[in-house]
Amino acid sequence: YVAYPLDLFEEGSVTNMLTSIVGNVFGFKALRALRLEDLRIPPAYSKTFQGPPHGIQVERDKLNKYGRSLLGCTIKPKLGLSAKNYGRAVYECLRGGLDFTKDDENVNSQPFMRWRD
Repeated sequence: YVAYPLDLFEEGSVTNMLTSIVGNVFGFKALRALRLEDLRIPPAYSKTFQGPPHGIQVERDKLNKYGRSLLGCTIKPKLGLSAKNYGRAVYECLRGGLDFTKDDENVNSQPFMRWRD
């Protein structure tokens, strides 16, 4: 049994909660036989989840891509790239045919790569 204090999680962010609980833990090579069997979310916290702001149709309209799956990737490495190199990686992915890129869930504004850059 493992419990986390709710203060660790951003209200309304399913992504933040799941990434914090299982995202990085399941990536540990030392843990070969790890399994999540149950997850209990306090009702007060689950009420903060508002759902997505819009659906897939809005995304397709923004990208002007219809009738096929959308293709994207997460930029790696997740840490250590300068803003210029991060931008270059995104550019090359999109130029190569991807529809979108996404940031790793653990990426935030860091001293060596500020989001404003």
